[in-house]
Amino acid sequence: MRAPLSSPRFVIRRWLHQWRRWWQRQDSLRQEYLLMLGPVISVLLFVTALGASLTYLRNEEMDAEHEAVARDVSFTYREIRTRVADRLGQINRMAQDVDPQSKGSEFLFQAAILASQYPELIGVSSVNRDGSLRDTYVDSQVRGSQLRDEEDLMQRQAREVWAALGNQRGVLFTAPHMNPENSLASSSIVGFMVYSLGGRDAHMLAVEFSLDMLLRESVTAEAAKHYAFAILDQQNTLLAGQLPAWRARWSDHLPWASPIAEHRTSLNPMAPDLWLVGRGYRTAQNFGAQALQWATVVLSLLTLWMLVTNWRHAKRRLKTQRAFMEETKFRRAMEDSMLTGMRAMDMQGRITYVNPAFCRMTGWSEAELVGQHAPFSFWPDDDHDVLLQRLHHELEGKVNHSGFEVRLQRRNGETFFARMYMSPLVAQSGEQSGWMASITDITESKRTREELAAAHERFTTVLGSLDAAVSVANIGGGTLLFGNARYRKWYGDSVLGHHRMVTHAQLSLTSSPDDVDELAGVPTHSLVDADSEDAILFESEMNMWLEVRSRYLTWVDGSLAQMVIATDVTARHEAQAQAQAHAEKAEAASRLITMGEMASTVAHELNQPLAAISNYCSGMISRLERQQATPEALIPALEKTAKQAQRAGQIISRIRSFVKRSEPTIARVRVDDIIEEALELAQLELRRHDVRLSHYFEARLPAIQADPILIEQVLLNLIKNGAESINQAKRPQGQREVSLRVASTTIDDQRVVQFSVTDTGAGIPEELRERIYDAFYSTKSEGMGIGLKLCRSIVESHHGRMSVENLYNAGLITGCRFSFWLPMSS
Repeated sequence: MRAPLSSPRFVIRRWLHQWRRWWQRQDSLRQEYLLMLGPVISVLLFVTALGASLTYLRNEEMDAEHEAVARDVSFTYREIRTRVADRLGQINRMAQDVDPQSKGSEFLFQAAILASQYPELIGVSSVNRDGSLRDTYVDSQVRGSQLRDEEDLMQRQAREVWAALGNQRGVLFTAPHMNPENSLASSSIVGFMVYSLGGRDAHMLAVEFSLDMLLRESVTAEAAKHYAFAILDQQNTLLAGQLPAWRARWSDHLPWASPIAEHRTSLNPMAPDLWLVGRGYRTAQNFGAQALQWATVVLSLLTLWMLVTNWRHAKRRLKTQRAFMEETKFRRAMEDSMLTGMRAMDMQGRITYVNPAFCRMTGWSEAELVGQHAPFSFWPDDDHDVLLQRLHHELEGKVNHSGFEVRLQRRNGETFFARMYMSPLVAQSGEQSGWMASITDITESKRTREELAAAHERFTTVLGSLDAAVSVANIGGGTLLFGNARYRKWYGDSVLGHHRMVTHAQLSLTSSPDDVDELAGVPTHSLVDADSEDAILFESEMNMWLEVRSRYLTWVDGSLAQMVIATDVTARHEAQAQAQAHAEKAEAASRLITMGEMASTVAHELNQPLAAISNYCSGMISRLERQQATPEALIPALEKTAKQAQRAGQIISRIRSFVKRSEPTIARVRVDDIIEEALELAQLELRRHDVRLSHYFEARLPAIQADPILIEQVLLNLIKNGAESINQAKRPQGQREVSLRVASTTIDDQRVVQFSVTDTGAGIPEELRERIYDAFYSTKSEGMGIGLKLCRSIVESHHGRMSVENLYNAGLITGCRFSFWLPMSS
């Protein structure tokens, strides 16, 4: 089976074929480059070898000269050390033979003899332990002697030597000295040698050497002919000897110019800070060698210039040849990369050229196709007569320029459809030399068109069988672009049905047939991406309920269109109406049940204000019977009685609204006002049960958003329940107490006001804590089981929470605490 054009194997094979053809075309270029690079490489190798030889000889000469100067410097250094050691040894022996502490002139006489024999010896001195100079001999011809002119310096250096050597014998040298006139002849160095270690009589000898004379006596005559020697300090200051002045010349910058040989070594251990330097003298230039070197450089440059000239000429020629080859390769690449098959024929109908695309299309190679006559190998056997007749028409010039469809056959026998275009092939002279045909494989595109036509037919069939009416109309044009069978059944072929559904459903962007497109020039992609709009409408003419959905889309011509889908939902609408009627009947039954719960709640909650009214009336009757009441005294009692009656009415109204599950009357209220009203009514109940009430309120409590009547009812219920629990537990007089605590705090990162009611009653059994909030459940024989449930419902309707806990002492329940919190007003 033949590999597809996009397979990796086919791609690799085509790339290898193209690379092989490119390599064959590059043979001539490689030969040109090799012929041109041969002389260049030879000349470069010759110049490189010549330069390497000259460099090697110059380096050998420089190394020999450096070795010679290093050898002479080392010899001079050893000679200096030897002469210094010999002089110190002679002075040491002289000190042993002559007592330097004697006041005679023997010591000075022997020192003068040694100085006259050895010119590098300037002076000798005997030094006490405290650094003072005792007897000193200095050559009178020497200027700037340290022993003679720098007595303070010598004393300080002598003490330093004593401190460094301690009680050991040895020799130490001081730093070099130069007189203020900076005379090289007066530069000297002093060596201190410990001679005697006799306690207070201990002394040493100071020997001063002239650096210049020491250098002169140590340098040989043969070395002095070739090199200059000098002694330098760390700052390269000249202390002794001389160095030739060096001035740069233009010839010193030449590659073959030899640098001046120089070597230096340290005068260690005698003077580590001094350097002995040897430098060679500048020699006369060898003009013969320089002429040969210059001739070599000039000839090399001329050769390189000729090569560069030839290179540039060859480069221009290669550039022209490369441009021609690039043009050829570009044209060939265009032909090879075309997906359209190209075929050329001469005027007799013989194939003269085919491109790779035509070869891949038919499966025949270029060598097999070029030169064929009709009938061609890619013609199907059944179409020979038709194709041969068409070929004769083409050769006669009867060409259809719009192209024609033809069936061709591949080498493996597979047939395919192609579209062929014919045009005359005109030569450069202007005469027609044949016919050029371009062939495009349309098998896939034809199959796709057929599948699209079948898909469109299936799509139209599906839309036509839908129960919903589907219509598409342009915006403002008043044209029905599409309508399925159900739409045409309901509204016909008119666009009025589409607009009527859009208008009755009150969907956005409606338009009538006479409107113009108001969205011209405005980007509408956001409308296309938007969600669909839904609406329910009643079509009175058809007596149907329709669910209409609309959205915008881009039509095939790129214009904005509106699609409407209308579904008959009459049956669903009737079912929803019946379900709503049943729900209303269920709500009526629920309201009847709630009336029973509300009656029990009113009976429980009105017990407190009615009891207060009864107490006020009994008190007033008792005072009237005893004739102790005056109108002024009865007015407060009557006002309180009226207030309790009004409060009972408010309780009935609030509880009725709450039972109906409506929101309480929420307002911004002060906590202090709620507590004050609650405590005023609670005192009556507490006094009846003989229970004390203690309370703690935080100063400046914040305001809350609440219904004050309902919150007051919660506090009254909790305080009353605590008093009844204490009475039921039969606590003694000292333990009958209910406490109320109100403070602000933070719970779950929220600022709240917390109310806590604590009693000393019997508490709540653990097994009953989960049931105390159930409706109609109570732990009291006369209780109705509504109070705590109502309290928690009120607190939760205010977005708060209620909790309960028992108080223990030694494992026994000693009371109970009910707490609830309400959020602060923002």
